[in-house]
Amino acid sequence: MPRRQGGWGGSVGGGHFVVGNRDDRDRTPPARRRGQGQLEAQVLAVLGSATAPVAATWVQERLDGELAYTTVITILTRLLGKQAVTRSRSGRSFLWTPVADEAGLTALRMRRLLDERDDRDAVLSSFVSALSPHDEQVLRSLLKEAGPGPDSVSGPDSGPGPGSGPGSGSGRRAGGRPGRTSAGEAEG
Repeated sequence: MPRRQGGWGGSVGGGHFVVGNRDDRDRTPPARRRGQGQLEAQVLAVLGSATAPVAATWVQERLDGELAYTTVITILTRLLGKQAVTRSRSGRSFLWTPVADEAGLTALRMRRLLDERDDRDAVLSSFVSALSPHDEQVLRSLLKEAGPGPDSVSGPDSGPGPGSGPGSGSGRRAGGRPGRTSAGEAEG
């Protein structure tokens, strides 16, 4: 029996397999797999560019056909489950509308993660203590613009709140990061 040319190329378990005279080394490697979040962001960006509700085929065409129709439908359905898009029936198919942009989708993910935890206060405290000074200032500004929430019992003039008073860290915020006061000013 004649011996095949080629045989194994590379190492066992992760190498390059060559059968007969076929040589796959000239073939381009398969495209890198994208993460689910990246695909969702692409689909949301395309939906956001629409001026009216659109069909999944419209989204697929705007993605240069690089995703299969079924993949686009799967992504849209996942986004629907995350309440990032809405759909309405149009004949036998659906028309899709974005509810959230990429930033909104990230916020929805953060909210879902927070909802999954038993101790929301501890999670929020850890999150805030890990913020950069710039992010902390942005968050403070946004909270100030939003005003007191519907569940708030105490307002800004109602006196000391939790974490204030003796032994509370004097000038340290949650997480114990020095150099910042509760008002976001640098200690001096």
